[in-house]
Amino acid sequence: MMEGADIRFVHLGIIIEHLQNGISVFGFRIAYYGMIIGLGMLAGIWLAQSDAKRRGQNPDDYLDFALYAIVFSIIGARLYYVIFAWDNYKDDLLQVFNIRAGGLAIYGGVIAAVLTLVVFTRVRKRSFFSMADSCVLGLVTGQIIGRWGNFFNCEAFGGYTDSLFAMRIKRSLVNEAMINGDVLNHLIVENGVAFIQVHPTFLYESLWNLGLLIFMLWYRNRKKFDGEMLWIYLFGYGAGRFWIEGLRTDQLILFTTGFPVSQVLSLALAFIAAAVLLVHYKPFGRRQKEKTDYGNF
Repeated sequence: MMEGADIRFVHLGIIIEHLQNGISVFGFRIAYYGMIIGLGMLAGIWLAQSDAKRRGQNPDDYLDFALYAIVFSIIGARLYYVIFAWDNYKDDLLQVFNIRAGGLAIYGGVIAAVLTLVVFTRVRKRSFFSMADSCVLGLVTGQIIGRWGNFFNCEAFGGYTDSLFAMRIKRSLVNEAMINGDVLNHLIVENGVAFIQVHPTFLYESLWNLGLLIFMLWYRNRKKFDGEMLWIYLFGYGAGRFWIEGLRTDQLILFTTGFPVSQVLSLALAFIAAAVLLVHYKPFGRRQKEKTDYGNF
C-alpha cells in the first residue's frame, strides 16, 4: 500500500497514487470536472431523445429544449449556490461570475430546467408532463455521471467514517472550508502527511441515482399517466438526497434556520411526489372508493 497515495478506499483495496483533475491542451487547461459534466449532458440528451423516439415523439424537440435547458440550468445552479452562500460573495461581487472556482448546486439547475420546460412546452404547444417523463431519464443519467466530477475535485464528501466505503484523501488536495470538526478530530497522519477519512457521498449519490434510473427504465412501459416518471424521479431523488445531504460537510444552510437547504427541499419534494403518486395509483383509488361505498351503505 502506498503511504503517500492521494486517495485510498481503505477497506476496498482501491488506491489512487496520484490524482489528476485536468489535462492541458495547447497550453489551455481543461478540468475533468467540466469534461465529465459535458459527458453527462450528452448522455442525458441521448437517452431522453431515445425515449422520446420510443414513445413516438419528435426527438428534435428534446434537442431544442436541451440547448436552452443547459444554459439556464448552469445559471440556475450558480444562482442557487450564490444565494445560499452569499457571505462568500458579498464583499467581492465579481466572484459571482467566476464559475471556474466552483460553486454549482444541482437543485438550482433542476429548478431552472423545470421552469425552462414549462416555457418551452407552452411556446411549442407540447405537453409539459409528457416531455418531462422522458427528460427526467436524461436528467438522472447526467447526475449519475456528473457526480464523478466531484471525485476528481476531491469535494462533495461527508463526515468521518470507517465503514466499508471509507475514502481517505490527502488533506492538501481538499478545500479547507469543506473540512468540519468531526473530520479534523479523526485526522490521520502517516509519515508526516495528513489525511482525512470520509464518506464518499458523491459515490453514494451516483449509485443511488443509478438504481433509480434502472427502476425507471424498467417501469416506463408500465406507467399509468403522463407525468408519472417525473413524480417517481422527484420522490426517488428527493428521498436519496435527503439521506445523503445529511452526511455532507459542505451543506448550504437555509438562511438563519440552521437547516441544510437541499435537505429541506429534498424532503418537501419527496413528500409532494409521494402524495401525487398515491392519488393517481388505482389501488389507492379503489380503497378510497370502497370506504366511500361502505359509508353510503
